[in-house]
Amino acid sequence: MTEFRADLLNGIALAYAGDAVYEVFVRDYLLRQGITKPGELQKNAVKFVSAKAQAYLISEMIKDAVLTDEELVYFKRGRNAHSKTTAKNTDVVTYRISTGFEAVFGFNHLTQKNERVHELAEYCIQKVSEQNI
Repeated sequence: MTEFRADLLNGIALAYAGDAVYEVFVRDYLLRQGITKPGELQKNAVKFVSAKAQAYLISEMIKDAVLTDEELVYFKRGRNAHSKTTAKNTDVVTYRISTGFEAVFGFNHLTQKNERVHELAEYCIQKVSEQNI
């Protein structure tokens, strides 16, 4: 069996993992807020997980110097990756930026930087809660 190397994964693969990881944090948060109806959960989740929200969040992370130099590398890897899927409800640039956002979560998760994943998720949830996107 070969050694798993998350640092060698392409941006799309990292984003694939990161999308799921971040989504779990958002779902946990919404349920802890007492939101239990499926329609309300979906409506509120979009505020956190849409491409627009993720693009906003990564720009805030960069502005606030939240990301490490290493995380910026993986953000760019995700942002610059060529995906065969297309954006559903947003423009291509926003979609690619959100892929970079997800790649950061994916990289940290796959390299078992769990505390860092928690820090970033908490930062994002707080930002969205404050802005009420």
